[in-house]
Order: sequence, then structure tokens, then C-alpha cells
Amino acid sequence: MLEPRRILGIDPGSRTTGYGIVAVDAGQLVYCTSGCIRAQGASLPERLADIYRNVQALIAQYQPNECAIENVFLAKNAMSALKLGQARGVAIAAAVAAELPVYEYAPRQIKLSVVGTGRASKEQVQHMVQVMLALSGRPQADAADALAIAVCHVNTAAGDMRVEAGG
Repeated sequence: MLEPRRILGIDPGSRTTGYGIVAVDAGQLVYCTSGCIRAQGASLPERLADIYRNVQALIAQYQPNECAIENVFLAKNAMSALKLGQARGVAIAAAVAAELPVYEYAPRQIKLSVVGTGRASKEQVQHMVQVMLALSGRPQADAADALAIAVCHVNTAAGDMRVEAGG
């Protein structure tokens, strides 16, 4: 009997990084956990180290087989985009250090997969994640986004989206 697939979804941010873990067991989508890493530290390097350590701890505790992460989008503020990219990078590094394959998805693709439209609002994503995973309450926005990323990975032929080593 095959072990269930467990996917760690990550919605990166330099101050708040959402995470969500779902399993696929006998073709059924199963909620495992979700929440937010509220990065601690006065400086960006301290917060990045905290994100790395927390992602490592999640992987050690829940033993996901795969990691899915939101791709960088263009931001109006270059400094914000740079910080987001750095947070994304340390989350990917933690997953790769644990020998997880890492897949990336564009925000529109995630929304399309979960809600049915690439222009869905945060509230629509939260609602659909709640419904799809039979949650008793609406998850916090960053956690809902991370769960949506994991669900998108399950719903997508992910083979072509793997982040290749070295490039």
C-alpha cells in the first residue's frame, strides 16, 4: 500500500510566511495543518533565519513528500519584491536541504485551480479552501493561500514546474 502524498504549501513573506500541509490518501484530499510563521528578529537576516528554521521544523514534524511555493510576482516596490524573493529563497533552501522536490506556481494559476478564476479575491480563496478541505472555520489569509498552493499542486500536472537545481 502506498503512503499518502503530503504536500507542504508555502506562501512566502519576509514578516509572515503562510504554510499549509495537505495529504492525498486514496484519492481524497485531507487537511493536515496550517498556520503562519511570524518571522522574529529586528533585521532581515534574523527574520530569514527564523523562516528557514521554522520551515525545517515543519518538515521534520509533518514529513511532507513535496513542497509547493508561490512564484515571485512583480511588485510595485522593488525593495518589497527583493525581500519577498529572499524569504522565498530561504523557504526553498529549507525544503531542498530536506531533499524535498520543490514546485512553483504563479498566483493566478493557484487562484484558477482553487476558485476557478485567476482574479479571485483573498476572501474567495479562503472560502474555497475551507469548503474543499471541510474546515470548521475560515483559515487566516496567509494560511489559506498556502493551503491553496498545496491544493493547486495536487490539482496540477506538476512535473513541468519543478524548480531545477542550479537554475
